[in-house]
Formats: sequence, structure tokens, C-alpha cells
Amino acid sequence: MISWLRKTPAKGKPARRPRRRNKGVLAVIGGLLIASAVARLAVQAGAAFALEPGGDQAGQPAAKHDAQDPLSCAAEEDIAPILEALRQREERVATREEAIQARMQALSVAEAEIERKLVAMEEAEQKLRATLATAQSAAEDDVERLTQVYATMKPKQAAILFEEMDPEFAAGFLARMRPDAAAAIMAGLTPQKAYTISVMLAGRNAGAPRQ
Repeated sequence: MISWLRKTPAKGKPARRPRRRNKGVLAVIGGLLIASAVARLAVQAGAAFALEPGGDQAGQPAAKHDAQDPLSCAAEEDIAPILEALRQREERVATREEAIQARMQALSVAEAEIERKLVAMEEAEQKLRATLATAQSAAEDDVERLTQVYATMKPKQAAILFEEMDPEFAAGFLARMRPDAAAAIMAGLTPQKAYTISVMLAGRNAGAPRQ
């Protein structure tokens, strides 16, 4: 009876089994903390190795930086034909500009030559007009002088000359003479010659204005 009482716990005192459970929970928590600390040390050590210049991890980023980016390579390959086309276009434009400049110079030289020739032609035309005017004036003077000679000749002698002349030529002289001198010469011509010269004189005066 007394031994049973010793083994039986008194009322109000905690049992021993709960204390063992608390110790197990603390051990698990402590293990987790130790594992976390070890993991942190491993991460820090890995970072330290990565920062070393000769490490393997340091070599990998360097290799990545040294290697060419495939996107940049693709961009350069796409731009290269465009740059080449632009360069060729600039060369063609420069060649065309040179050709246009050469043509402009040639046109300028041609225009200057044409201008010089036009000036020379105008001068030659003026000289020709002056020569023709002089010739006409001289011819007019000669005709007028010859008309006066025929008018002052004796009518019979002048009629012999007019008989041999071309009717139109004779009509030109008679038209310039005074009417009395022309009538005296016409009286010494043959009827056929006088008639022909009369028709020509009438034809010249037919187109003259009457008023």
C-alpha cells in the first residue's frame, strides 16, 4: 500500500512526460536554427568565391560579356544592306550632279557662242542693209540721171533707142519723164511698140490709189 502511494503522483503536480515533449520541440527548433545558419554560411561563401577575379563564376560573366550578343549581330546584318544601298545612292547622286554640272558648263559655253554669232549676224545685217541702201540710192541716182539724159535727147534719136529696149524697161524710163518729153518719144515709136509700152504704163497705174 505504501509502495503504491509512492508511485502514484500527488494531485496538482505535473507529470514527467510533458517535460520530455517540450525538450523534443526545443531540439527540433534548435536544429532548424543550426541548419539555417549553415545555409547562410554556404551562401556567403559562394558569393565570396564569385567575387574572386580568378574564380570560375567570375570567368563565366566575363565570357558572357566577351561573347557577341546575337541580337546585335542580327541588327548589324540587317542594317548593312541598307547602309550599302545608301552609299551607292550617294555615289549615283554625286555622279549625276557632276554630269549636270558639266552639261551646265557646256550650255553656258554654247550660249556665249550663240550670243556672239547673233551679234555678228546683226552687225552683218546692218552692213548689208547699209550696202543695199547705198546701192539702191546709187541705182536710183543712176536711173534718174539716165532718164534726164533720154529726156534731153532729140525725140527721134531717143525713139530709136526706146524701140530696141525691152517694153517694161522703156516704160520705166518714160514713167519718170515729163509728159511732153515722153509723148515726143512715143510719137517716134512704131505703133506696136508704143501700144505695148502704153499697156504697161496703164497696168502700173491701175494699182495706184485714186483718192
